Amino acid sequence: MKKERRQLHKFGGSSLADSSCYRRVVEILSAYSNTNDLVVVSAAGKTTNQLLLWLEQLVTDGRVAHATLQSIRAFQQQLITELLTTDQAELLQQQLSVDLALIAKWGESTLTLEMKNAILGHGELWSARLLSALLNQQQLAAAVIDSRLFLRAEHAVQPEINTRLSEPLLEQLFVQYQQQRLVITGFMAANQHQQTVLLGRNGSDYSATMIGALAKVERVTIWSDVAGVYSADPHKVTNACLLPLLRLDEANELARLAAPVLHSRTLQPVAQSTLDLTLRCSHQPESGSTRVERVLASGRGAKIISSLNDVCLIELEIPQGIALLSIQRDVQLLLDKAQFQPLAQTVDKGKRRIILAYTQEMVNSVLGLLQDSGVAAELRLREGFSMVAAVGAGVLNNPNHCHGFYQQLKGFPVEFMTESESDLSLVAVLRGAETDQLVNDIHQALFQAQKSVGIVLCGKGNIGKHWLSLFSREKAALEQRHGMHFCLIGVVGQQQCWIDSQGIDPAVALIQFEQHATDYQQPHLLSQLAAVDYDDVVILDVTASHDLAALYPQIAASGLHLISANKIAGSAATATYLTVVDAFAKSSRHWLYNATVGAGLPINYTVRDLRESGDCILAISGIFSGTLSWLFQQFDGSLPFSELLEQAWQQGLTEPDPRHDLDGTDVMRKLVILARESGFEIEPQQVKVESLVPPSLQNLSVDDFFEHTADLDLLLAEKLARAVREEKVLRYVARLDRHGKAYVGLEVLPNEHALANLLPCDNIFAIESQWYRENPLVIRGPGAGREITAGALISDINRLATML
Repeated sequence: MKKERRQLHKFGGSSLADSSCYRRVVEILSAYSNTNDLVVVSAAGKTTNQLLLWLEQLVTDGRVAHATLQSIRAFQQQLITELLTTDQAELLQQQLSVDLALIAKWGESTLTLEMKNAILGHGELWSARLLSALLNQQQLAAAVIDSRLFLRAEHAVQPEINTRLSEPLLEQLFVQYQQQRLVITGFMAANQHQQTVLLGRNGSDYSATMIGALAKVERVTIWSDVAGVYSADPHKVTNACLLPLLRLDEANELARLAAPVLHSRTLQPVAQSTLDLTLRCSHQPESGSTRVERVLASGRGAKIISSLNDVCLIELEIPQGIALLSIQRDVQLLLDKAQFQPLAQTVDKGKRRIILAYTQEMVNSVLGLLQDSGVAAELRLREGFSMVAAVGAGVLNNPNHCHGFYQQLKGFPVEFMTESESDLSLVAVLRGAETDQLVNDIHQALFQAQKSVGIVLCGKGNIGKHWLSLFSREKAALEQRHGMHFCLIGVVGQQQCWIDSQGIDPAVALIQFEQHATDYQQPHLLSQLAAVDYDDVVILDVTASHDLAALYPQIAASGLHLISANKIAGSAATATYLTVVDAFAKSSRHWLYNATVGAGLPINYTVRDLRESGDCILAISGIFSGTLSWLFQQFDGSLPFSELLEQAWQQGLTEPDPRHDLDGTDVMRKLVILARESGFEIEPQQVKVESLVPPSLQNLSVDDFFEHTADLDLLLAEKLARAVREEKVLRYVARLDRHGKAYVGLEVLPNEHALANLLPCDNIFAIESQWYRENPLVIRGPGAGREITAGALISDINRLATML
């Protein structure tokens, strides 16, 4: 039987802080998880800290300890009461009472390590029971699994899961529990004697990725109170930006430097398996995410400025007559075996001194290890230090980043600076220095310099040709306006592409394309573009390709922005359209498509601005096709319609196959896009479309179509004659009414009608809204032409630049 690929969702204490957080978690699991997915939970809120406090108070003051335990009881009871119906609540209240009675009884005796561990693990057990009951109450089948049933580990400073023993036990549970979400306790394992083993700092995250690896899940998502990894702590640096992608080695280095969002043990199972790791915010699920990827493309410099207070130093002073190098090697082996990697380290050969930097939380364990090892050195502990670091692949090879980092540290009391052996970080340890402003200054110096933006043009037809010409002319002004460097780095055709990260001259791009182009496969191409040495990369889709439109979610997932004149994705079935929107939202990338409707007219922007300002769009009507506008402005009977059509085709006013204009599909797509921007839920098939292409002409080649247009001329001549008899004109109109009914087709309008009096190629959009109910807001202007559409793409580049 083929195994179904699961996903695993981990929720930390901040995601389960109160009843509203629990409800939000259920909403997330309803929207983002499948029936067989795994859910790993931490203790709710500060429950584990309260249990630790109770253990401490047992030794000092029994009455205070009793009050703390009652506070824990009240908190858990309140969660149960607020979330569950009476019958379910009663069962969990009974289980809670039994647990607390047992804990209180244990507190009356001398507690062993195993008893303390079992007590501290109750927070996870209570969370798992409550979340499972709440899921079942919401008709989402779920079962509670105590991780001690299958996770095996032995007591150690940093306990390691025994995968050989754990995996078959987990497989047995999968056989027992099918077609339901398994809510599993984090933080805990059991040893060979069935005693509780706690997995230490960040143990719940570690158990989550380890369980994910054991279960061979496709993805582990760690949900917390932040959306992922930022370029600096967003609480300290207001313009810190979320990183949608982070290399695994960079994530490991960040974790080694004690960044709170990641821990090195959490990443070990990721490195040793095929699962993906994503970090997301449970409080705002759509606020973006960070995906940790295994790709080891060449790095270009720092990505993150990290800082840490309460850093301690362990100094080992080596007596004369003992080889410093030998002691250094022995100490390193000892630290590696215990997984006690320092934040930073340096060797002062003149003073025969090894200096190791650790967090206050870790330093006593390390000091004890060194003392017990009998290392031939005098040990000294020093406190009151802080640390700042610039992290990112290639940081040591980026002279601007290295210089900027060192420059900002001038005047600060630097104890020592070091470069990591992995070449992934620059670290400075400071004596008693406040780091918040320093982090801001380093972030500003390294990341607020001129951004580099790479642009890849997909489509080298009429619009692509005119965009290249316009971009060549406007490039300098764009760069001056936004303080960014814009560079054309690729031109992509149907089967071949030319990618050059050093830059392509837009003025000769098409002339030299054949000389440089190579065959490509689209997934590989996206990976190649994601790895180029630019701050941001923008795909410019000026094709009408269904295949390229289908890749839009992958474009977002690859960390690329998209500007589109291609209408296919925006007017696709709602599910497909929302998949694209969701992909760009999750990856914190941008998808702009003003050129899909109205060419250069700011119609999409206007509708969006109205809605975001509090207005409500009620109805939309107008002439949305510059091509059909031109044709019916000219069509007065003096020339057959087919001759006017061929003139428009020769001038580039139509699609390469003009039937794509005449059959109403293009107008229908624009109406669907605009309707969605206006807040309407609409499917393409809901739009009633009148095609002007007779059945006899639908399946011919373009050349044969122009040779056999008599049926088209006859059909439209008859319609024109009827309009003339009524002293009216023909116009191809799009309408969306306030009930959501949509129509595109030919209408007979009075000569004085607003839609009847346009300049050739003009579009007109009449927007009826709450604010513009009696007098609709009208946007009017040229809506067809290669130059105008190229200009709309430049407009979107301008807009994107303001968002970066």
